[in-house]
Amino acid sequence: MKALGIAATGMLAQQTNVDVISNNIANANTTGFKSSRAAFQDLIYQSLEREGALTSEEGTARPTGVDVGLGVQTAGTVRLNTQGGMIATENPLDLAIDGKGYFTVLMPDGAQAFTRDGSFQVNAEGQLVTMQGYEVDPGINVPENTVNIEISEQGTVTAYVENDPEPVELGRVTMATFVNEGGLRATGNNLLMATVASGDPLPANPGDPGVGVVRQGHLEGSNVNIIQQITDLISAQRAYEMNSKAIETADQMMSTANQIK
Repeated sequence: MKALGIAATGMLAQQTNVDVISNNIANANTTGFKSSRAAFQDLIYQSLEREGALTSEEGTARPTGVDVGLGVQTAGTVRLNTQGGMIATENPLDLAIDGKGYFTVLMPDGAQAFTRDGSFQVNAEGQLVTMQGYEVDPGINVPENTVNIEISEQGTVTAYVENDPEPVELGRVTMATFVNEGGLRATGNNLLMATVASGDPLPANPGDPGVGVVRQGHLEGSNVNIIQQITDLISAQRAYEMNSKAIETADQMMSTANQIK
């Protein structure tokens, strides 16, 4: 009886679905987090009767076949790159991207990573860094005795140094875009890495056509819709229960067949 194996694949698929939903809910307050959904596809089919097979010597043919599917499998997890809400923080080093694009971060091994989390800090050397201490690329160095930092929507960074009435331009916060954002690989710490599927990063400046602008003193909130996630969780739970019921029913049918004398 195939029902046991088929229903088991359904239970495994719904377990993956619940795992993805749980991660979304857990990151409902994570800065710049993008929710995901699990995508599924059916497995191969066993053909018991082919469509178009002859059913008589006169040449009549079967209009439909008799195909039994062998279950379901996870095709992938799709990241939903919709805009998160803006959260005002009044911290001059907090930056949010309003639109498309990613901040570029330089990893300790020299590789580039990308993030929507603009909760930046200044380290002991005056460099603009992420919460994990990774340097923003290209580097921005803040002078000592800086009393105020201003960052324009186009990413230009200027600083007012103590006793100097004229601002000093420190550089520019740039961005990167991708042909296929869904192909980026999440590595944790709010960081993403480019892959063959995403394509190479395309350098851009904030405000360029098709690129978002920088909002100083704001952070981008998670785009998780809690109500939708709870609804999806209930749906996944019910689907899991129905697959479990299918296994129970198949077991009862096999038990009944075994008792026939």
